[in-house]
Amino acid sequence: MRFHFTASNKPMAQQRLAELVTAYGQNPLDNCDVIVALGGDGKMLKTLKSSVDVDRPVYGMNCGTVGFLMNNFHQHDLITCIKNAEKTIIHPLAMTATTIDGKVHNAHGINEVSISRESYQAVKCAISIDGIERLPEMVGDGLIIATPAGSTAYNLSAHGPIIPLGSEVLAMTPVSAFRPRRWRGAILPQSSEVHLTMIEPEFRPASAAADGTEIRDVCEVDIKMDNSISYTILSDPGQGLAERAMQEQFLF
Repeated sequence: MRFHFTASNKPMAQQRLAELVTAYGQNPLDNCDVIVALGGDGKMLKTLKSSVDVDRPVYGMNCGTVGFLMNNFHQHDLITCIKNAEKTIIHPLAMTATTIDGKVHNAHGINEVSISRESYQAVKCAISIDGIERLPEMVGDGLIIATPAGSTAYNLSAHGPIIPLGSEVLAMTPVSAFRPRRWRGAILPQSSEVHLTMIEPEFRPASAAADGTEIRDVCEVDIKMDNSISYTILSDPGQGLAERAMQEQFLF
């Protein structure tokens, strides 16, 4: 089995990287069977995005903090673990953000696309779904549109719902909503096309982020599922993303 190892800059991840390369060797990204990512969930997201052109599965091992997308660290039985691993295929959200200077930026979010205030002023935005305005004004710290795979991340921290994988829905979750006072968000079909229009964007500056890619001073943001891109995540038996999402719902 040909491996390509990649690691975050954290000392533990770098140490594990050296150990694994010594044990198994290092192959180029385009000449491997499996990509092994060492670090936390952030490293996994970066690895998935950087490997989309070579279409290789990614097996992550936790050398970070939370590691929801990662497996425990394996060295001596790594080949056996990967041969027995469960496959999960996920798709990202496509974000198109237009800034107040008229520039257009594109990015993909595996976990979520989020809107956040840049200053002490709350964000104001109008929300349209599939060309129909559903909320003329949302006021708050921000808004999250999360995939099922990302529903246990920032979305859950903002008290959004955990979405089972394969349910073909997205979570729309407000962050500290001030108006509408009791609005708790929405569940949308994955086919939905979301359009957000910032209100008073010069006075109430907002940024849009697709995972770790942030665009500042946005005035309009479009979000939709991009089924043309697929990522394959490998998980240890019984610890696939669907099972982990289920476990998260019963944690205290």
